[in-house]
Amino acid sequence: MYSLAPSFEQRVWLVLDAIPYGTVASYGDIALLAGHPRAARQVGRILKHLPSHSQLPWYRVIAQQGTISLSGERGATQRDVLRKEGIVISETGRIDMKKYRWRPESTNDARG
Repeated sequence: MYSLAPSFEQRVWLVLDAIPYGTVASYGDIALLAGHPRAARQVGRILKHLPSHSQLPWYRVIAQQGTISLSGERGATQRDVLRKEGIVISETGRIDMKKYRWRPESTNDARG
């Protein structure tokens, strides 16, 4: 017998797809919303293995402290895309989580 319930990976994809333009979520936020609040690292592994052609907004996921966890070209890409969405990244590399964190219970403007 097959289970019709989505896997944790599939739930992560669904949550990731729901993050609105101009907002961010932490790895822990994604894990919590996908049903496993202590699986932030697993979320990171799932995002690391997204297919290169994926349209999911992986770049909207950052560390709990408001920093970009990625380095090199992927980190630079993430910073560039977030800035294009209007997210301010400080000179020290931080994003204001109080201002930009996605709040799923909010309606249209997640920053309100």
